[in-house]
Amino acid sequence: MSHRGSALLLPLVASLAAAALVACGEEAAPPQMPPPQVTVVTLRTEPVTLTRELPGRTSAVAVAEVRPQVSGIVRSRLFTEGGLVRAGQPLYQIDDAVYRAEFENARAAVAKAEAAVEAARLTARRAAELRELDAVSEQEREDAVAAQRAAEADLAAARAMVARERVDLGYSRLVSPINGRIGMSSVTVGALVTANQDTPLATVQQLDPIYVDVTQSSSEWLRLQRSIDAGEVQPGVAGTPVQIVLEDGSAFPHQGRLQSSDVTVDEATGSFTLRVLVPNPENRLRPGMYVKAVLAQAEASEAVLAPQQGITRDPKGGATALVVGPDGKVEQRVVAVSRTIGDRWLVEDGLEAGDRVIVEGLQKVQPGIAVNAVESGSEPAAAAAAADSGASGAGSPGSGASR
Repeated sequence: MSHRGSALLLPLVASLAAAALVACGEEAAPPQMPPPQVTVVTLRTEPVTLTRELPGRTSAVAVAEVRPQVSGIVRSRLFTEGGLVRAGQPLYQIDDAVYRAEFENARAAVAKAEAAVEAARLTARRAAELRELDAVSEQEREDAVAAQRAAEADLAAARAMVARERVDLGYSRLVSPINGRIGMSSVTVGALVTANQDTPLATVQQLDPIYVDVTQSSSEWLRLQRSIDAGEVQPGVAGTPVQIVLEDGSAFPHQGRLQSSDVTVDEATGSFTLRVLVPNPENRLRPGMYVKAVLAQAEASEAVLAPQQGITRDPKGGATALVVGPDGKVEQRVVAVSRTIGDRWLVEDGLEAGDRVIVEGLQKVQPGIAVNAVESGSEPAAAAAAADSGASGAGSPGSGASR
């Protein structure tokens, strides 16, 4: 080839080489990654019953301490310790020999007084007849009438004494004042008891229904009242259903009712007492047991609930959430939550209805980046979750992946 032909080919070769280099550069540029896919939950308002779990103790509806009202020796015990007793059922018999003798003596005094009244009445009648004949003086007639009235007064006193002795005789047999379950006896047969002694012989407690007294802090009550005053929630009322949780964590089968609340705050604890009335037909609840009461205190008609997996805490305890904005980019929100309701947080501030809170894919995103948001529960979200679960094995050595 001539020198002139070689000169003409050099520019062509250079241009082809440049084109080849450009083509190679385009192939070497990395492809642009698509935005990461995340699963979101769109918040909505819904009515929520605000419940509170409060600690408490059981107490009997009625308690009667059985004490003797007369003194004497216990002759017999007429009940089974720990058993059920009825009102009016005999519990103890005190030796009544002395009281029965005094009662009979009082009855004899009544008979004697009745005879004296009859004699005085006859004397007064004869005095009146003789006075008409002017056989006795007016003074004698008046004395006879006065004697009759005195005899009648003695008769009334004798009858009152009979009633008194009958009461003492009746008190020698101690009966249960209420229906309930009776505890252990503090005395045995042959023991000497005295009237109105400090130590009760036994205690009867009415256990069906039974009270559950729970305590609530005054500060928490004030927060609830502020929400009620602001119109955010509706207050609970007396008669609100209450679920009782036993000490072992099991639910009591019978539902109670909120009955009343105390009007005084305990200065030592800063709390006050709420009283719940609970049916207890099996007597499973006993006085003094520790329980928890789950009661509905208010009703929020437009509450916002956020999934717990969408709320994170910083080292200082502050709550934040990642939200997909209208432009498809991630935003970080500082939120305020007050309590858990099921598996969700009750949001007080920072989130509102319509916000899309990220619940899956949090580790792949950060504030400011664009994402592909898929609603939780949809088919694309389920497919993405399955893909994420299988991605860990796909990139391992020996998986067969090649370029």
